[in-house]
Amino acid sequence: MTNPPRQIAFIGAGNMTQSIIGGMVKNGYSASAIYASNPSAGKLELLQSRWQVNISHDNNEVANAADTIVLAVKPQLMAEVCRDLHKQVTNLNDKLIITIAAGIRLETYADYLGRQARVVRVMPNTPSLVGKGMSGLLANANVSITDQDFVTTIFQQVGETLWVSNEEQLDIFTAIAGSGPAYFFEFMASLQQAAVALGFNPEHARRIVEQTALGAATMAIDSDLELTELRQQVTSKGGSTAKAIEVYQASDLAQISAKAVAAAVHRNQEMAKLF
Repeated sequence: MTNPPRQIAFIGAGNMTQSIIGGMVKNGYSASAIYASNPSAGKLELLQSRWQVNISHDNNEVANAADTIVLAVKPQLMAEVCRDLHKQVTNLNDKLIITIAAGIRLETYADYLGRQARVVRVMPNTPSLVGKGMSGLLANANVSITDQDFVTTIFQQVGETLWVSNEEQLDIFTAIAGSGPAYFFEFMASLQQAAVALGFNPEHARRIVEQTALGAATMAIDSDLELTELRQQVTSKGGSTAKAIEVYQASDLAQISAKAVAAAVHRNQEMAKLF
């Protein structure tokens, strides 16, 4: 990773911050250009011991030192944090603001930080914690292409990225990529339970499911075929796989998924009204 001449401050030092900073430093970003703040000492000390970044308990101190600020605090704390930054940080409009908090709209950040603020919403999912994430990104009109490229570079350190064009698309992205790991874990758990019910012990059943899921995902990533075509390749006519697929199709798995995603999108939109 080429070292951009940007100083970057993370406000909040939770798991996602730990993962992003780790990915950045491992890929060549200068630790001396990274700052982090957090109310408690433990997470900051962990960051400093692992990656030798700059730490502070003062949000405004790290924000003033940086060109880019990453807001990694809980949504319910965001208004207070942003308004304090707006009051205390010099030349805030000259700094790029990245937020990884769920639900809060760009318009709300404009209320918190001012109409000239350069804000990018990023929704990374939990597999980012192991470098296999999928992050959705959305910028307001004040953000330049250069800024967008920089944000892309940061979040590619923990997985793949996709820029979306509006808040509605980000809600849908969140319902699929953000919530999606839970859907897969639910399905994997059901296969494990089925294997246990038929005689496998839980440890062996889990191992079978995990490796099968990993193999299927890798095949999908490495193939140019549509997912339905990949499924058809594994499904011999009249075979045991075909019989299992008939059961899933009889239960209308596609409709179940559509309803689940729609419910998640609706809840994302409801939560946005809370801020």
